[in-house]
Amino acid sequence: HFSLSRGVFHMVTSTAIPQARFKLTTNQKRGFLAAWGGWALDGMDAFIYALVLVSALTELLPRSGIEVNQANIGYYGSILGALFLLGWGLSMVWGPIGDRIGRVRALMLTILCYSLFTFMCGLVTNIWQLAILRVLCGIGIGGEQPIGATYIAEELDERTRKIGAGLMHTGYYFGFFFASLANNFIGANYGWRVMFIFGGLPALTIAFIRYGVHESTKWQERFGDGKQERPTMAQAFGKLFTPRYQRDTLMMSGLFLVSIVMLWAGSILVPTAANQMATAAGSTPADANLSGTYSGYVLALGTIIGCVLVPFVAESLGRRLSMAIFLTIMGISAAVGFGYVFYQPGALALFFVCVFFMGLGGANFANYTIWLPELYTTDCRASAIGFISSVGRFAGVGMTFLVAWGIREYGSLGVPVAVLAMTFVFGLALLPFTKETKGHVLPA
Repeated sequence: HFSLSRGVFHMVTSTAIPQARFKLTTNQKRGFLAAWGGWALDGMDAFIYALVLVSALTELLPRSGIEVNQANIGYYGSILGALFLLGWGLSMVWGPIGDRIGRVRALMLTILCYSLFTFMCGLVTNIWQLAILRVLCGIGIGGEQPIGATYIAEELDERTRKIGAGLMHTGYYFGFFFASLANNFIGANYGWRVMFIFGGLPALTIAFIRYGVHESTKWQERFGDGKQERPTMAQAFGKLFTPRYQRDTLMMSGLFLVSIVMLWAGSILVPTAANQMATAAGSTPADANLSGTYSGYVLALGTIIGCVLVPFVAESLGRRLSMAIFLTIMGISAAVGFGYVFYQPGALALFFVCVFFMGLGGANFANYTIWLPELYTTDCRASAIGFISSVGRFAGVGMTFLVAWGIREYGSLGVPVAVLAMTFVFGLALLPFTKETKGHVLPA
């Protein structure tokens, strides 16, 4: 999949943008592939949980003294998801670490963190052990994207960093595809435990991929060879709330919170919904599980296409309008898919159409990979991206518990998730207060 990513990167930059014909340096190639690969394995890990949710909870709930039924699976699955978001929120610590010790070393540490705890998820004997490990997985996974995004922004030049940012984000959803493919062969034949073990093992190889990748050009220019004193973690983090950056930090954190809530509404529960729709239509458990897998393929395809489109839309229309377009696509498709189609007999194919558009709109996260680095300087850039992409997850935890309660009270996940999807309206309301950076160069 690393070769695939490199081929896509060269195809897009050399044909779709004629002025961007160029040769990547060895370090740019290795750095991009390392960041992309790490994000792909992150996505695979996260989506493995979504794919095996029904099977895992069906086994673990009785062992934990809890009855197995559709409402309890939705309820406890949402709680586990909330705890994962809690771990992702705590992962903001990786930003100041990356500003202090450098991007490459921080990236390796995040990979090693989540790979170990993902592997251990396959060994649990009750739901409470799984809950603790999902928090720890979230801490590792949440650190990779902001550090990788920072690295790509600082290593690629102005002609290519926006394309690189968009393509990097495809990695997460190629991870969805890899997880779905693995579930088709491994999960279907060997069960959910082996899926978690599989999800932990490939991440360990990233340590070897990162070998030989040098620090980003921007970081080296500022802090390499002792040119300037590196910021302490407290200094890097504290700068986000100085008068220069305070408004950007607050507005972008609020906007990212909306995207997180939308992600939960528009992707995490898709396999569970597809599984339940197939079961209601009379499918066997094995076939229903495959329906969940196929929904992952469709979701990943839509998001990958969206991530390729985002750099062009953002450069043509600006960061704010691009975000508005993708948030709206995601919100409306999720509201229709979960609020209406989910309850229609025999409508699984139509639900998959909605899932494709949920994926397309889910590419709104690629906007942040382009936008956030343009708002902050090198001495606090990783801290900013880490904080903004993590702090909203604490509020997301509360929102997820609320949805879990709604699922339990309503008796199904469709309507509560559809209501959650309408959060995109709040994102549209925040956009006028954000800073447009179209045409800006990356601050030193």
